[in-house]
Amino acid sequence: MSKAKFDKAVEIVQSLPKDGPIKPTQDDQLYFYKYYKQATIGDVNTPRPGLLDFTGKAKWDAWKSVEGVSKEEAYAKYVEKLIEVLKAAGTPEAEEYIKQIEAA
Repeated sequence: MSKAKFDKAVEIVQSLPKDGPIKPTQDDQLYFYKYYKQATIGDVNTPRPGLLDFTGKAKWDAWKSVEGVSKEEAYAKYVEKLIEVLKAAGTPEAEEYIKQIEAA
């Protein structure tokens, strides 16, 4: 999977409106988060957040779960998941996003 496809996928995910027709679930969002962090930073490099930071802990745990995954594999997992979410949405906008990723 190329970095160009990954970069395009990241751009699409970050541009999705919260109330738009394409709505990744919270699990999908954590999936994108962990593979984004693994692809851009590598293995977890921060301590686990404190007891009351539930969101921070969930994100940290998700990222920790992919420790050791290569940058290239993280690119591929991120892009494949976005394509899966877009195909499930089945909207013309989603189809256009898929074409943009494939062309990158």
